[in-house]
Amino acid sequence: MVFIIKVNVADEAIFLWFVRQYSPSEARHGIVSSRLKWANEKYERFLQRCFPRFYVLYDTFMKGFRLLFQDAKEIRRIQTRVLTENIGYENLPYRELEKLRQFRRDLLKAIPLAIISIPPFANYLVFILMYLYPRQLLIRHFWTPQKLVEFQGIYHGQRAQHHGAILKGLERTAPSVQDSRLKSRLVELCSKVRNGAHPVVSDLHAVRTLFSGPPLGVRRMYADQMRHLCPLLFLTPRLPAIWVSRRLNKHALELMQLDRAIVRLGLHQLNDAELREACFVRGLHPELLSPGQCREWLTQWLQFSTHLKESETSLYLHSMVLLTVNFSKHPRH
Repeated sequence: MVFIIKVNVADEAIFLWFVRQYSPSEARHGIVSSRLKWANEKYERFLQRCFPRFYVLYDTFMKGFRLLFQDAKEIRRIQTRVLTENIGYENLPYRELEKLRQFRRDLLKAIPLAIISIPPFANYLVFILMYLYPRQLLIRHFWTPQKLVEFQGIYHGQRAQHHGAILKGLERTAPSVQDSRLKSRLVELCSKVRNGAHPVVSDLHAVRTLFSGPPLGVRRMYADQMRHLCPLLFLTPRLPAIWVSRRLNKHALELMQLDRAIVRLGLHQLNDAELREACFVRGLHPELLSPGQCREWLTQWLQFSTHLKESETSLYLHSMVLLTVNFSKHPRH
């Protein structure tokens, strides 16, 4: 009898300790979470075994949502740090600046899809649309690495269609330049690019004054020229000219800010994926280039861009054509 009482007292002590450590709600939550995890793993194994192609899509979507959630947390951390520590955005490290830039673009792309999915049962339609049009409707979190390369090729092809028109616009502007020396340098630069040669930084800096005011300043150039520049930054040209010029100027300044952040960080600190992304954003398609070639081009680009003034954003934008179209034809590595 004494033995039984001792056992009961011990059991009661253990029970009281367990209750103190785990409240009933926490215990239920833990059980539910473990059950859901087990059911999810079983469901994934079933999909992988019976519907392998659908499983790839499902797995990509789940990983995408996790990456998007992580990025949202990171953006919140960065913005909190900017507010609490009174840090200007221009002083943020390169990777944080780039994450902010990309997240804003992703958010703008995702808003229309979110609006479409608001009505009841519309989410089924949205899922079908996302499956049929992943490039147009989904952000990069939901692309496989293979799709990312494929879609970047498509996007670059779309902006490359405007390279000829941009170069032709510069050639048409040359006769209106009053300074004969600047006119000659602009004609030589256009001729060099037209004939397949890759210009050097000094060729661009020699004509920089033409791009800060008339006739080629970002607020002074012809509307058609501005609209041909929009696809370089994946911006819509279907807006009034004054809005187009403001958006071009804003995005060019943002990239110039990122260029200075790369210099502060050190180009050698970028990994291969970051190098390729930096080249792509600045107009160069890196698919057929080695990391060494990407580094070489980005080195030249930074030598060019870090000496530009904020009033010379037009030259920055035009150089996304002038410094890219012939680079892959004359690589050094």
